[in-house]
Amino acid sequence: MAYNLMKYHYVSGAMVALTVVLGAVSTPSLLRAEAPLAATSATLSVHAIAEVESRSRNDGHVKLVAADRVVPGDRVLYTLEVHNTGADAVQAPVVVQAVPEHTRYVDDSAVGPGAEVSFSVDGGHHFDRPRALVSSLTGGQTRPAVGADYTHIRWQLKNPLAANSTAFVRFRVVVK
Repeated sequence: MAYNLMKYHYVSGAMVALTVVLGAVSTPSLLRAEAPLAATSATLSVHAIAEVESRSRNDGHVKLVAADRVVPGDRVLYTLEVHNTGADAVQAPVVVQAVPEHTRYVDDSAVGPGAEVSFSVDGGHHFDRPRALVSSLTGGQTRPAVGADYTHIRWQLKNPLAANSTAFVRFRVVVK
């Protein structure tokens, strides 16, 4: 099965939620949506760029191309551009990204300079470091969570984001 990529661009405040999902082939390839969130600042804009890793048949080199269409097994790199459109710095911004539907998070791939990264396994209600997360099994048992269990990723930028500045955070997924 192939998927077209839907892109969402959200403008909000210090807590920015951004979701990039993979939908069925009939889904339009580009969609912009505004998502108002309760926050202390309305000056952050987050834009997601999705690129699929493509291996050249000639020389075997891997390059990134726009992920307009992906198939199971494709590795997709998401780069989130976090831009402060305001006149003042935003203190310690937080970016929350859902792991896209029909994908699995690639372990240790979430990065962001000067950011503390945490994860959720419960739909974004609670976040923690990977070693502190557990997944529930049938019968009430639990086990340590793995990347495939993650539903959301959170980057807490440790430094203020200056006016008219952009920070970048990234993560990878594999299409199921």
